[in-house]
Amino acid sequence: MEPGRRAGRLAVARLYLCTPVRPDLAAFADAVLGAGVDVVQLRDKQAEAVPLLEAAAVLREAADRHGALLAVNDRADVALAAGADVLHLGQGDLPRSWAERILGDGVLLGRSTHDLEQARRAVAEGWDYFAVGPVYPTATKPGRPATGAGLLRAVAGLGPPVPWFAIGGVGPDTLDEVLAAGATRAVVVRAITAAPDPAAAVTRLRARLEA
Repeated sequence: MEPGRRAGRLAVARLYLCTPVRPDLAAFADAVLGAGVDVVQLRDKQAEAVPLLEAAAVLREAADRHGALLAVNDRADVALAAGADVLHLGQGDLPRSWAERILGDGVLLGRSTHDLEQARRAVAEGWDYFAVGPVYPTATKPGRPATGAGLLRAVAGLGPPVPWFAIGGVGPDTLDEVLAAGATRAVVVRAITAAPDPAAAVTRLRARLEA
């Protein structure tokens, strides 16, 4: 995607998917992006650089076909090599200034936040978007306590000027509470990646986000 279009695409994004490397990645990506995923992030803490780059190339092609954004988690080198639209960084990852030095100013930068002060700081530091959570206990963040929906209400009360996403245990059973707390965007993992029919799961989640 052209750098100038990235911010506009992010501004209207509602459903953000994180996926690991998987054997059926090409078919999976086409299915979920075709069903309405706006941003697909490659997130695999166990994979080394070569399989990450191979997977990123698959996701790059699929994202281009569907007009979606490609994000990479943590790895600025992989994001650069893959031509990613987005690099997502946690609190303990590469500082924003270094990510900008590596990637330039055309790649969007996202931040994980786990409390209200971190959310305020993400806005003040100029991150392009931030994620809030984990709202509920999740296997993708072992050992990190859930924040609960109260943090979503507090962040919504700030009226952030950039997009922000609820993350962590968000799925069919929790999405209504997430929306009621004031979030309008969600990062989803297992509710899509582990679904018997990932495209159908996307369609259902998307409909509720847009209701």
